[in-house]
Amino acid sequence: DLESHLQRCQQLSVTVLTDHQDFNNTELKTILNSTAPRQYRIRAKLRTYKPQKLYQSIKLHCSKCNSLQEVPDGDDFDFILQGSAGTAPNPELHNTSWYDSVMWTTQDQKQRKIAIHFVKHDEMLQQPEDTLLMIEGGTLKEVWKLTKRFKCVIPVRSTEDDLELLDLSAPFLLQGNIKYYG
Repeated sequence: DLESHLQRCQQLSVTVLTDHQDFNNTELKTILNSTAPRQYRIRAKLRTYKPQKLYQSIKLHCSKCNSLQEVPDGDDFDFILQGSAGTAPNPELHNTSWYDSVMWTTQDQKQRKIAIHFVKHDEMLQQPEDTLLMIEGGTLKEVWKLTKRFKCVIPVRSTEDDLELLDLSAPFLLQGNIKYYG
């Protein structure tokens, strides 16, 4: 189990700071009662830390404009997907030589159009567990359902002449529970 392996690794990892070895250990009450700035050497055990999740300590970097963005959580990703669902899939981009497309309208009030493009391998469709597919107009819930059944899922939107990836802060590829960012 990957999660228990990561916890074991974190428990075994110890960082020893060698700075200020010439100071004696100082009691915490002495530090609290003193005025800054001072230098002390203490021995402490870490009980909690922030950020709690790895993705919170990572930023997405755009090499073109040099901006940094937060890695989106589920709500942000859902918002990005909803924004891309506002544009109906372009039927002229369906069923090319390298993918087959299926499109349907949802039964809810919004009657969204969803397109799924099944990428061919050697001009043949693969078994679901080996299939790469692209989805247009899907919600977060629908995307997660697809990642449980298919090998790789790429959220896309259509333009006038091509399919394109969503914006920088959205994952460009989902493989099971793993999200890949650009």
